[in-house]
Amino acid sequence: MLSLDMPPTSDQAQISSARQRLWLKKIIYFLAASLLLGWFYGWASPRAFPKDKTFGFGYGMLHGALMPLALPSLLLGQDVEIFATDNSGRRYKIGYICGINVCGLSFFGPLFWRPRRGVAGQKNQERQM
Repeated sequence: MLSLDMPPTSDQAQISSARQRLWLKKIIYFLAASLLLGWFYGWASPRAFPKDKTFGFGYGMLHGALMPLALPSLLLGQDVEIFATDNSGRRYKIGYICGINVCGLSFFGPLFWRPRRGVAGQKNQERQM
């Protein structure tokens, strides 16, 4: 008779405890990142929105890139600027949209990046089929 030694099954209490620790760690990291981003936006906002200035494409890109960082401050009840009302019009708005996209690409882009397989890797994969 063939008997396979299988490892004992994991205790459900250990699995539950590990999941709780993992979620607690994620929440702590999220809160720390939110506080850091909120602090950075509070520091950068007065420098990015100077008074008595008409904003063009460059400031539009800066404001668009900073806009996602404003979320923690807005959630905490601070009324922070995310868009300049005294702007140059279409050029500012195009810069704003470009800034949002560059920020999104730099933040979310690495999450979707996959290294390309070389030609040799593809040939080896075809041979195995």
